[in-house]
Amino acid sequence: MGIASDLVIIVVAALVGGIVAHKLKQPPILGYIMAGMAVGPYSAGATLSDIRDIELLAEIGVALLLFALGLEFSLKELKPVRRIALVGTPIQMVLTMGYGFLVGQWLGWEPVPSLWLGALISLSSTMVLLKTLMNQGWLGTLSSRVMIGMLIVQDLAVVPLMILLPQLSNPKAGIPLLGLAALKAAAFLFFMVLLGSRLLPRLMAYIAGWNSRELFLLAITAIGLGVGYATYLSGLSFAFGAFVAGMVLSESDYSHQALADIIPLRDIFGLLFFTSVGMLLDPSFLVSHWNTILLLVVLTSVGKGFLFAALGHAFGYRNVIPLALGLGLFQIGEFSFVLARLGVSTGSISNEAYSLVLSTAVTTMVLTPFVSGLTAPLYSLRKRRFKHEPVQTINLPQSGLYDHIVIAGGGRVGLHVARVLRTLGHPFALIDLNYRQVEEAKRDGFPVIYGDASQEVVLEAAHLDKARLLLITIPAVVVSQAIVDLARQIKPTLSIVARTEGIEQMKALHAKGVAELVLPEFEAGLELTRQALRHLHVPASQILRYTDTVRRDLYGPLYENDHDHDKLSFPRSAGTLLELNWFALEPDSFLIGRTIGELEIRTRTGVSVVGVMRDRDLHPNPGPDFRFGSGDFLAVIGKPEQFDAFERFAGAGSGPDPG
Repeated sequence: MGIASDLVIIVVAALVGGIVAHKLKQPPILGYIMAGMAVGPYSAGATLSDIRDIELLAEIGVALLLFALGLEFSLKELKPVRRIALVGTPIQMVLTMGYGFLVGQWLGWEPVPSLWLGALISLSSTMVLLKTLMNQGWLGTLSSRVMIGMLIVQDLAVVPLMILLPQLSNPKAGIPLLGLAALKAAAFLFFMVLLGSRLLPRLMAYIAGWNSRELFLLAITAIGLGVGYATYLSGLSFAFGAFVAGMVLSESDYSHQALADIIPLRDIFGLLFFTSVGMLLDPSFLVSHWNTILLLVVLTSVGKGFLFAALGHAFGYRNVIPLALGLGLFQIGEFSFVLARLGVSTGSISNEAYSLVLSTAVTTMVLTPFVSGLTAPLYSLRKRRFKHEPVQTINLPQSGLYDHIVIAGGGRVGLHVARVLRTLGHPFALIDLNYRQVEEAKRDGFPVIYGDASQEVVLEAAHLDKARLLLITIPAVVVSQAIVDLARQIKPTLSIVARTEGIEQMKALHAKGVAELVLPEFEAGLELTRQALRHLHVPASQILRYTDTVRRDLYGPLYENDHDHDKLSFPRSAGTLLELNWFALEPDSFLIGRTIGELEIRTRTGVSVVGVMRDRDLHPNPGPDFRFGSGDFLAVIGKPEQFDAFERFAGAGSGPDPG
């Protein structure tokens, strides 16, 4: 079957590798690389008939990877951390490349491969870090935004590196070739921005108007690969053209749909690429060179970690952020595989150097969750050994704070709570480490403290010992746990309400004594369900019973032995027992023309009429002499099961004659 059988072997092997990686809580790409090793030319199992064909298909995977990267690119994501992302990341990459060059020279490599080594280790892994941050509950923190901002710029830097690095192999003509490549890239960018930004969005709008999902997918794939092929014919990188096409399309109205449609195709061809990466790895080489690989892992991790931490500190970030940068971005990234494959194909680096770098990259990726997990304990140790920095307070009342609410986290949720509390006139204090959010709170006139809520001096500045309640709106569970532990030391009896992102995080915080926990996605989903059921004309009583049951099933196990929580939740549960509903009287209703007194509604049905809306006039608490008329809207209060009896009683001619 030729290439068809090769594709079957690769897909099956990648599936097995992906499952194993998932079970080990590692990114799927590591499983794909291991699958490539298993079916590659160095394995003893089922091998492929023609690796060259797979490598050609893998080039499409690289192009689609960069095309999707261009579609995802947005300067808005870099705005909160633009200084360190746009200025600090290039500095980091240049310093890391210099460091890698020195390491290569120390290992006895030639100058050009040493420069390639520096470029390869200068990139960190977006996929691995995002998964790690998500599992650790750090997504949403300032340190995670800094890391993601730097990773975005690193990913973008792959494109010029793919253009410039291959020219290093010809040092005599290096400068003219580099200049020519730069001119070609600039001309192509100008052409694409000038014509592409006008032509491509119109083309996408024209095709989208046909409402054909297949043609839309075909169109965006043709644009990405077609533009990439055009750049290849002009002497530039195939992947560079695909990236520019994605970047141009990202500004159109169809960018989100284009990205959603291209991702499955990108992942399939990306699977081929990462599998082909593993095919070049020789397991016997790894065993025989384990000491060199271990040395490269240590040198890369320590060197990059120190550079990232130093840059974070140099750009004004304090507290846990420099430590998080150093322990989170030390690994070698997946786009280094793209560069390494390019280096091998152009003869810039040898297969031995390729295997060394690839083995080092895979090892650092595997180590990332464990090393990054040391951030919180090491930071806690540092806080105990060193003095705290001064705390900046804004708009705090001169008379001090007492019986107030402390809000840890000044994001959208925290600021919304602050606005409500100000409207109600209740005292509060905001705490946030994001200076942009602090500035927003300052403009609104809120009392705010700029600092890390997991530090004792910050909570003391918020007078937590005199507070009535602590609200934790920060989604990162690691930070929330640290705040809870410190708050319990300052005031053991303090009530705490915290936001959480999952069931396991909710259980962990409840075990630390958090009184109330809120899952935003769960509550949003429940509200959307309630609205959907309301539009389906499901009785309000059934909707209330459903939502209460779902909440009780989720939160109940946490509070089964908590009698105080039962007292607090009783009024909410009671809402399903006693409700108020509105009923419209039809023209042939039995109630029309009769008074409340003669109908004896409460005696016959159990409900009470507490209001009547007639011609837009409300008659609250109507007396026994009130006579019903056609078109009246009745406000009726009672238990859910009593409403059915009232509906039967008020039906057309169905009620008993009270006379």
